[in-house]
Amino acid sequence: MLLAVNGIEVIYDHVILVLKGVSLQVPEGGIVALLGANGAGKSTTLKAISGLLRTERGDVSKGAIEFRGEPIHRCDPSQVVRKGVVQVMEGRHVFEHLTVEENLLTGAYTRREPLERDLERVYTYFPRLTQRRGVRAGYISGGEQQMLAIGRALMARPKLMLLDEPSMGLAPMLVQEIFEIVSRLNREEDVAVLLAEQNAVIALRFAQYGYVMENGRIVLDGDAKTIADNEDIKEFYLGLSGVGQRKSYRDAKHYKRRKRWLS
Repeated sequence: MLLAVNGIEVIYDHVILVLKGVSLQVPEGGIVALLGANGAGKSTTLKAISGLLRTERGDVSKGAIEFRGEPIHRCDPSQVVRKGVVQVMEGRHVFEHLTVEENLLTGAYTRREPLERDLERVYTYFPRLTQRRGVRAGYISGGEQQMLAIGRALMARPKLMLLDEPSMGLAPMLVQEIFEIVSRLNREEDVAVLLAEQNAVIALRFAQYGYVMENGRIVLDGDAKTIADNEDIKEFYLGLSGVGQRKSYRDAKHYKRRKRWLS
């Protein structure tokens, strides 16, 4: 197994318990979706894996995170990147004052060898960036910034990419384009992906397996088709009842089902 998260708990400021016994796995070359509403704990899970928790005064207080059998939950972020795990943050976080190409080069800061072939590889996957390589990142579109953030992560030659809400704030056609490129990276570069998403429809279209988070816990997991066909998923995340009708979140039966699911 490429990545194994085993029963982790995460505490912020030594007091606030955010994750409660979270376990998940990502196989070599797989795409795994981590689904959940805003505030469910998806971003915290990714930051626990990438080592970024400590920058926000968070800590893995219980459990373990292993990458290729080695524990990484006590490593600093640069060590995690060197091992082959890179996170693409929610909100993209490009360096707006640097050009597109300068942003890409920052993704290879842990490496010392020539980077020309890596740059050309990124431009092959993201041809939109080719014409924008000399433009400051603050002046390109949101979709191009998301492509830039993924391309920057690719410069580190990862074996596992952690994508946090890549569809956020983007038009559906752009989201489809970006997910298709990620799928190509997975197939052609053998990059495994752990994908945190609120957009269950697009995530389950590309993932092979899925986990659903609620209130800092994994409440459901299974292969993508099983998750997509689950009546609770249709109701809570796709807004559909079993007969395909839109359902009110104030519906009493719905509330009871959700309460039972989370208990």
